[in-house]
Amino acid sequence: MPIIKDIRTTIWEWTGPVAPMPPNFCTSAADIVSNTTGDISGFRFLGWLVVEIETEDGIIGLGNAALAPHAVKTLIDTQLAPMLIGQSVLDTEFLWQTMYRRTIAFGRKGIGMTAISALDIALWDAKGHVLGQPVFRLLGGRTKDKLKVYASRLYSQSLEDLAAEAQGYLDQGFTMMKLRMGWGPKDGARGMRQNIDLVRTLRETVGEDVDIMADCYMGWSLEYAREMVRRLAPYNLRWLEEPLIADDITGYAELRAMGLVPIAGGEHEFNLMGYRHLIEARAVDFAQFDTNRVGGITAAAKIAHLCEAFDVAVMPHAGQVHNYHVSLSSVTAPFAEYFPQVPVEVGNELFWYIFDGEPVAKDGHIDLPDDKPGLGLTLKEPDAETFRLIR
Repeated sequence: MPIIKDIRTTIWEWTGPVAPMPPNFCTSAADIVSNTTGDISGFRFLGWLVVEIETEDGIIGLGNAALAPHAVKTLIDTQLAPMLIGQSVLDTEFLWQTMYRRTIAFGRKGIGMTAISALDIALWDAKGHVLGQPVFRLLGGRTKDKLKVYASRLYSQSLEDLAAEAQGYLDQGFTMMKLRMGWGPKDGARGMRQNIDLVRTLRETVGEDVDIMADCYMGWSLEYAREMVRRLAPYNLRWLEEPLIADDITGYAELRAMGLVPIAGGEHEFNLMGYRHLIEARAVDFAQFDTNRVGGITAAAKIAHLCEAFDVAVMPHAGQVHNYHVSLSSVTAPFAEYFPQVPVEVGNELFWYIFDGEPVAKDGHIDLPDDKPGLGLTLKEPDAETFRLIR
């Protein structure tokens, strides 16, 4: 039996150069209490938690978490790891339920579920190595030859720079791309016009045969979003992402019911029951769980099945290979998000600097190899000039 012998957690804290971000680069939920819209201090995260689960046979499974790495590390080290030591990595459902139910009083969402996610991803990686199969095959096999991805960056910037960046993605073969809205309620009518300028510029640059999406990162109010949806309707967005704070399910349902722009959300929903409520409310057209937030691969697969039953498209938040394994094995996931490898700026690109094996997009698609067990990842050798490791 592949018994768990050790669990190690390490924070990879970025100490290298950080690229500057333009003003109003992206709205966020913190704008209402910030001095300026798009305040980078509430958006940037430059630490990443890596989890290694080692079996008695020397197999190592890798998991990770990008949210609140110090708090998540403490929770794993003090509460969750002792539950797993001595157990089999093959028992993913049993171990998930054990972690969830024994921490439910304080951990069922947010930091608690992020910690469970990191461990569950590592368990599935280890299970794949034990069985000699990639994770997507353990989930039922590929449902598509390769996975279409969209270029996800295009932060709010000068219209000339925005057009140039979008043209670069066209030249690389992407036929889908997402921008970030730069202005919110406190910027008034002028901010609305500037948001529309971004969308119009992108549409004019890429033409009508390319899907474009827009992300608000929870930075709008319902009243503001209603008006923006009316103004955005002529530009044929594939979706408007997270216009409201995550708990305003009724507001999401109202925006979707307007029937003008498809609505995407769920990046900040943290468990299966939360997704049940989101879907039963008919609040989203696209479900955007993040596998390393929503309970790992065990939970993500269940949510994908739930979405299939309700004919809701799955589009996991963020790149990263754990999301791709879930998407490749799900018929309800038509494509996936892809963060281009760029110099570190907000932190969501750090996985490129930590792991080897992340798939690189070619002509707007990625693929996962059939001959690499588990997730197909290995850890890079850390560079002391760019990372400080906290064990």
